[in-house]
Amino acid sequence: MAEALVVVESTGEGYYEAEIHRRKGELLLMQGGAEAAAPADACFRRALALARRQGAKSHELRAGTSLARLWREQGRLGEALRLLAPMYDWFTEGFDTPDLQEARRLLDELSAEI
Repeated sequence: MAEALVVVESTGEGYYEAEIHRRKGELLLMQGGAEAAAPADACFRRALALARRQGAKSHELRAGTSLARLWREQGRLGEALRLLAPMYDWFTEGFDTPDLQEARRLLDELSAEI
């Protein structure tokens, strides 16, 4: 991920930068357990901010889903639901895609747990 970010910085090509930060957060969680939660949260927030700035709705949904999943694990169910629900509601098609299916599944689980 660090190498990918160097390429983004050196070329100025930032279309996938949000996704790189999101994946970095996911890798941190897989490698680091509970102590990785704060750095992963920062990666997901960075990804979310970049995607929003670019108007990249699919990347924003992915970052939002990752952040909402982390918050769910931390017991922040209401925050996770408030973050993810509006993102999901933007979409009017493509509900058979893996990203929207995952977001829907997480929203359903959050709604059931609150």
